[in-house]
Amino acid sequence: MKQERKMHFQEGRRAQQQLESGFKQLENSKRKFERDCREAEKAAQTAERLDQDINATKADVEKAKQQAHLRSHMAEESKNEYAAQLQRFNRDQAHFYFSQMPQIFNKLQDMDERRATHLGAGYRLLSEAELQVVPIIAKCLEGMKVAADAVDAKNDSQVLIELHKSGFARPGDVEFEDFSQPMNRVPSDSSLGTPSDGRPELRGPGRSRAKRWPFSKKNKTVVTEDFSHLPPEQQRKRLQQQLEERNRELQKEIDQREALKKMKDVYEKTPQMGDPASLEPQITETLNNIERLKLELQKYEAWLAEAESRVLSNRGDTLGRHTRPPDPPASAPPDGSSNSNNGSQDKESSEEPPSEDGQDAPIYTEFDEDFEEEPASPIGHCVAIYHFEGSSEGTISMAEGEDLSLMEEDKGDGWTRVRRKQGGEGYVPTSYLRVTLN
Repeated sequence: MKQERKMHFQEGRRAQQQLESGFKQLENSKRKFERDCREAEKAAQTAERLDQDINATKADVEKAKQQAHLRSHMAEESKNEYAAQLQRFNRDQAHFYFSQMPQIFNKLQDMDERRATHLGAGYRLLSEAELQVVPIIAKCLEGMKVAADAVDAKNDSQVLIELHKSGFARPGDVEFEDFSQPMNRVPSDSSLGTPSDGRPELRGPGRSRAKRWPFSKKNKTVVTEDFSHLPPEQQRKRLQQQLEERNRELQKEIDQREALKKMKDVYEKTPQMGDPASLEPQITETLNNIERLKLELQKYEAWLAEAESRVLSNRGDTLGRHTRPPDPPASAPPDGSSNSNNGSQDKESSEEPPSEDGQDAPIYTEFDEDFEEEPASPIGHCVAIYHFEGSSEGTISMAEGEDLSLMEEDKGDGWTRVRRKQGGEGYVPTSYLRVTLN
């Protein structure tokens, strides 16, 4: 429409230029007619004066009359030309004002009406689109309002804590060490940097010092393959992620090996489809990848078992049980004496001095003989779904369908501590039980 408007303006400008050109020609013819008339009148006066002059010759008079007649004829021609030019200009002017310009203005009006129509259609489409979007926007705003009303700050904070919790144990009280008495001081188990066995604590990638100052300036940590630079809980989660990724990669390689074997069998049966020897490099590479992934799985499983035992020890599980926490069922069952043995064995174990692996040993042993531990109360009951033969140390046998008392829940290692009705406690696989808590 902008181009069309420009074209109409150019058309009107050309018509106006033509009219102006005709008016200039009219003015030129008018001036020529005026000049010729003055010249004719002057020539006629000269001829009349010579005709009345007695001294003028006849030749002069005839010449003056001829000049007057010529000027009069020229004035008549200029008059006719001026009249024709004037008639032509009036016709062109009438055509310009009564035909050309109205047509151009009508075209501009029609164009502007079409522009207004298109603009109205555009506004209608815009309003219809806005009306269609308004309910969606209102629904989104209503959803935002509902979500805002449903905000649970406590639950959100618990989710954040569960996601980023470190798993470090709280340090105990720092004990007073009397240097004034000449006696052998027993180092405090709560002392930072000194373990309970009295030996200097070894610093290494697998052992981290207890965090006493949670908000201290963070040192630049070195990222290790077993994620030992992370807190225990975060280390366990990252190791579990690595195990899942390795298992997926291993399954993918196994599927690829099976597919290559089938393809090789097809090539051997129908040699025209391909050469079986061309698949040998791929099969060899797949087998190497499978062996590598299996070794990595074993490595990460060992690190995960160590991390889970560290998490359980930080939770304080070792304070209620002097033995090492049970390992996952995929590995060996829990070691150490089970609770199915008599109480004298527990007493004897409590009277033994701390061993060199004193991480899991009780802190105080000299007063244990004066107090006898009361038997723990069950926290629920459970039913054995499958038969289990407790042949390993720390486990207990159970028959299918047997009712058992639940003494301790699964701590994430796959083992649950139970008590039989006829006596005896020990660990059984959690997947073999149907548990009901009190």
